[in-house]
Amino acid sequence: MVDPRLMVCYADLREREAVGRVIRETRPDLVFHLAAQAHVPTSFADPAGTLIDNIVFQLNVFHGIIGAGLECPILIPGSNEEYGRVEPGELPIRESNPLRPTNPYAVSKVAQDLLAYQFSLTEGLKCIRIRPFNHTGPRQRPNYVIPSLAKQVTEAEAGITPPVIKVGNLEAERDFTDVRDVVRAYHMALLHCRPGDVYNLGSGRAVSIRYILDFFLTRCRVPLKIMKDEGRMRPWDNPKVICDSTKFRAETGWQPKIPLEQTLTDTLDYWRTVTASRLAD
Repeated sequence: MVDPRLMVCYADLREREAVGRVIRETRPDLVFHLAAQAHVPTSFADPAGTLIDNIVFQLNVFHGIIGAGLECPILIPGSNEEYGRVEPGELPIRESNPLRPTNPYAVSKVAQDLLAYQFSLTEGLKCIRIRPFNHTGPRQRPNYVIPSLAKQVTEAEAGITPPVIKVGNLEAERDFTDVRDVVRAYHMALLHCRPGDVYNLGSGRAVSIRYILDFFLTRCRVPLKIMKDEGRMRPWDNPKVICDSTKFRAETGWQPKIPLEQTLTDTLDYWRTVTASRLAD
């Protein structure tokens, strides 16, 4: 059921005229441009589709805003994946760190980031460029690491699958923020950040995937075996990623409120509810 406070408009973001029509009709005060192909493995399988869609979606939004004569702030989320290969001594990662993308998704986000910078300069658009680090929480799709682990645990508990959990690189350390804190940050960014500028967004804490797996295993109701799945390994992976969001926090006053352990608990509870619902059907 759609919240009655919302007005839902439909348009294919590949179609410039359709996007322009929606923007002219709605005349938004704030724009959160979150539409993208955002899954790294999918970008390896379909690099052309990832690059074309992510760039064209954004161009069409920009042209729609220009065509409507709007001066609204526009949030352009990039990704910590833009930084790609991080050299020893470059942690925590600051906005000034070189961009060395290591997958097609990351390349597409660099393009979006720089397009936003260019349109800010040449067209006067009020683009706020954000580079969020990993974020997660209940309802995230299970092709991302934390919901994948939680879903596997709950399905094994329920006897839907064998008591085996498949994993990728457990030693990688990542900077996770709860998606609910990220949503708050996105809104604050449009209210307080400087158009054309770029900001990192993250917790400032790195944890290993092994830590997350162990958190779930200690709360699992059945014993599980761990199986390494080569299909979950990336061709290249940073051993550790940690965000320096000093600049963003200074300009907005934002601080994360939800600790990772609460995020993991809420995610596990969510997948237990989903799994129970499947069994009830």
